[in-house]
Amino acid sequence: MGIAADIAVIVFAGFVGGVVAQRLRQPLILGYIAAGVVLGPLTGGRLVSDPHDVELLAEIGVALLLFALGIEFSLKELRPVRAVALAGTSIQLLLTIGAAAGVGLLLGWPWTDAVWFGACVSLSSTMVILKTLQSQGRLGTLSSRVMIGMLLVQDLAVVPLLILLPKLTDLQAGLPDLGWALVRAALFLAVMIVAGTRVLPALLRRVSLWNSRELFVLTVTGLALGIGYLTHKVGLSFALGSFVAGIVISESDHAHQALSDVIPLRDVFGLLFFASVGMLLDPVYLKAHLDLVLGLALAVAVIKAAVCAGVGRAFGYRNVVPLALALTMFQAGEFAFVIGRTGVAAGALAPEMNTLIMSVALVLMFATPFVSRATAPVYGAWRRRRTEEPVQTINITHDELHDHAVLVGVGRVGAAAAGVLREAGVPFVAVELDQHRLETCRDAGLPVIFGDAGHPVVLEAAGVARAKLLLVALGAEESARAVVRHAVSLNPGLAIVARAETEEAARDLAGLGVGEVVLTQVQAGVAMGRLGVEKV
Repeated sequence: MGIAADIAVIVFAGFVGGVVAQRLRQPLILGYIAAGVVLGPLTGGRLVSDPHDVELLAEIGVALLLFALGIEFSLKELRPVRAVALAGTSIQLLLTIGAAAGVGLLLGWPWTDAVWFGACVSLSSTMVILKTLQSQGRLGTLSSRVMIGMLLVQDLAVVPLLILLPKLTDLQAGLPDLGWALVRAALFLAVMIVAGTRVLPALLRRVSLWNSRELFVLTVTGLALGIGYLTHKVGLSFALGSFVAGIVISESDHAHQALSDVIPLRDVFGLLFFASVGMLLDPVYLKAHLDLVLGLALAVAVIKAAVCAGVGRAFGYRNVVPLALALTMFQAGEFAFVIGRTGVAAGALAPEMNTLIMSVALVLMFATPFVSRATAPVYGAWRRRRTEEPVQTINITHDELHDHAVLVGVGRVGAAAAGVLREAGVPFVAVELDQHRLETCRDAGLPVIFGDAGHPVVLEAAGVARAKLLLVALGAEESARAVVRHAVSLNPGLAIVARAETEEAARDLAGLGVGEVVLTQVQAGVAMGRLGVEKV
């Protein structure tokens, strides 16, 4: 059956790996990667006939992920991080390439191999980072927006790297090609943004008038992949074109429907991507060179973590943002495989060196969910050592903090809760760590404290010990549990209401002392049902 049989085997293996990861309370992507390792030809698996075809299909997963992301993130949200995205990412790439190449030279590699190695590991994994942030409920935070801006510029940087690296020994010959590629890229993006904002929304509106759900799904998918293909033809990243298409469609009235239609496809092809990554692992090579691979992986992780954190700090980001950049963007990404294959095909990179680079990248990608998860506890420990710093408060005096409510998290759910409290005349103070949301609260006149509510000092500043009610509107389960634990220790009799996305998370929160747990999606369905019954 060829590729059809390969897809069937991978999807079933991914399902098994996902179930195991879920039972172990690990991100699903780890289960998908493990399934790919088991099925991979280098591991001895013979169930997948052509892993290269699977790799090609996996590119669709990356494109659909960025298309969906483009719909959810408008240009207005990315505009505040444009400085760190453009200038900061350029600095990060140059510093990472230089430092990683220096490691290669210390190991006695030829300077060309060292530069290839530095270029491959300088690019982080868009797919792994976005799925990790999504599983942790951190999409929409300031740190996630900074990461997304930097990842997009890294994707753009692939073009000049692919042009210049094969011509390292004669860079002058590559400069005209690079200049022409940049001109083509600028023209294409300008046409897409200017013309696309007029054409694509009108096309979706016309298709929706035909009342054919099937045709609408095909239109959305066709735009995501078709524009990605056009971008590829002009020399840019396939995934980048899909992201631009998503941004254009985000200005349309049909953006939400387009997003809901593409999500199932995105998740299935995303599974293929992570499985294809696992198939690249060569256990025999890894076992024979384990010390070298782990040593290089650690060196790359330390270099990139230090560089990314330093760049974030240099561009004015404080608190948790530099730490989040360090512990999430430290890995090498999927473009390391693309650059490595290009080097081998051009005869500029030995196959053994490419295998080493892939092994290092795979180890780092697999470690990302574990390391990224440490952001909150590490930041909390750091804050505990700096208790002498005053907590920033806005629109509030500490004399007001008696018999009040404390609202943790002012995202969409928290903002709605704040509106209800304000309308009912219940005195409250909000706690928010995201700078953008903090400014929104300040402009709205809401009493708000800037800080991590998982830190006892911040909860003390919010007057939790004297409060009557705590509302935890955080989407991240680990952060919510930390807040509840500290709040209960400060005020054992405190009434607590928290949100949860899954029944398992609801049970965990109830076990910590939460009196009422709101299952967000379930409550939305119940509300719709009640409104429907009233209409009957």
